Amino acid sequence: MPLFNVYPLYNVTPVSAKGAYVYDENNTEYLDLYGGHAVISIGHAHPRYVEAITNQVSKLGFYSNAIQNPLQVELANKLEALSGCKDYELFLCNSGAEANENALKLASFQTNKSRVIAFKNGFHGRTSAAVAATDNKAIIAPINAQQKVTILDLNDLEAVKTELEKGDVCAVIVEFIQGVGGLDQATANFFEQVDLLCKANNTLFIADEVQSGYGRSGKFFAFQYYNVTPDIISIAKGMGNGFPIGGILIHPNIKAKFGMLGTTFGGNHLACAAGLAVLNVIEDEFLIDNVKVISEYFIKIAETIPQIKQIKGKGLMIGLEFDFEVSELRKKLIYDHHIFTGGASNKKLLRILPPLNINKGHINQFFEALVEALDE
Repeated sequence: MPLFNVYPLYNVTPVSAKGAYVYDENNTEYLDLYGGHAVISIGHAHPRYVEAITNQVSKLGFYSNAIQNPLQVELANKLEALSGCKDYELFLCNSGAEANENALKLASFQTNKSRVIAFKNGFHGRTSAAVAATDNKAIIAPINAQQKVTILDLNDLEAVKTELEKGDVCAVIVEFIQGVGGLDQATANFFEQVDLLCKANNTLFIADEVQSGYGRSGKFFAFQYYNVTPDIISIAKGMGNGFPIGGILIHPNIKAKFGMLGTTFGGNHLACAAGLAVLNVIEDEFLIDNVKVISEYFIKIAETIPQIKQIKGKGLMIGLEFDFEVSELRKKLIYDHHIFTGGASNKKLLRILPPLNINKGHINQFFEALVEALDE
């Protein structure tokens, strides 16, 4: 049976990985500066991660959410302690799209309204409401287009105010650092005023931290650079270091009712073991501090390369913008220099999303290859 052909594939077949490196079937070593879309947060095959998953699956890998699962409580408490999101409640699911889908559904339940405001170049997932709030018509099917979504420009505060005052908006959803869209950010004033406008208009403010969360920005969450209080925070990617897990953090002003949200696989024992291992490593190895150090080092070198026209993003969620499309540069880095990097909807942007425990030697290796590839 052939695979449904929806992915354009590079001719690389990874068979193993360790730390910041991936190895193919010929044992060729690749430096991984993309982490499978910002998923690999603590490095491939981290020993504490492997041990936690191995021990858990040997005991109990899965049972339903109809029974007690102390690992969920342990994960929630650890997440509260490290993130600083005191008194929020946690709902666990399996992916970023599912996290945003549940965030939007919960906002509609809470406000009894149905329209969503999202932003140009935003990406929130491929499920029904999440994809409708994504600024990419090519992936929105007619069944998704039935959702009531208004896409506005980042930083257009007057447009947000006008739409919210119509009284039918249940949620404003925003990435504080856009991922797929190209690492654009709004101003502090915009984020902070939108937060206030939401609270004045019975609208929930949703922080999509699926890609920017878990320390990648240099803070646990990217919204923490601003004076805002999201009603819901969506998380996934780096949360499980490759194991499928997602969730939403829910402000205590929103009250739970039996049955309003649900999932079969979300928060299973194996997922929680993976999630706890990630948080423990982030804490014990001071990875958020490392993000700040390595980001500063990366930017300092990037600023010396004349072909780089702009450096975007924060922490280890970095974009290098050129005055040409980077698809051929990415291929050259993969095939000639054995380095994985990422692209974006901005075709001139090279995205860098490495493991959070990457070191200066890895950064040097990348820039040596980049300079050589640009000269070629």
